[in-house]
Amino acid sequence: QVQLVESGGGLVRPGGSLMLSCAASGFTFSEYGMNWVRQVPRKGLEWVSAISSLGREALYTDSVKGRFTISRDNEKNTLYLHMNNLRPDDTAVYYCTKGDLPTALGPWSSRGQGTPVTVSS
Repeated sequence: QVQLVESGGGLVRPGGSLMLSCAASGFTFSEYGMNWVRQVPRKGLEWVSAISSLGREALYTDSVKGRFTISRDNEKNTLYLHMNNLRPDDTAVYYCTKGDLPTALGPWSSRGQGTPVTVSS
């Protein structure tokens, strides 16, 4: 059974940094692309970033390019999102998702419980 457990969210001031983690289990982590998506209350899910199975390709939505970095440690079965220069509009619940393919882009079918990020002064 696929399990994804996010952690690392919290309250941070504008311009601050956070690192999110996603511990994965129940599948061969190194064989699948992974994503971070986020959701603002009463709005839909927004895709944030994706990484291929071996970490060779990383993709970002335009609003986070140059500020966020996605990475993975396949030895530890863990996905990361390093977030720098955070802005109030980054406030959301962040989820990691398991892709259905080894590529960075592609469909995904599993999602964790999420970790909330609040950017406010």
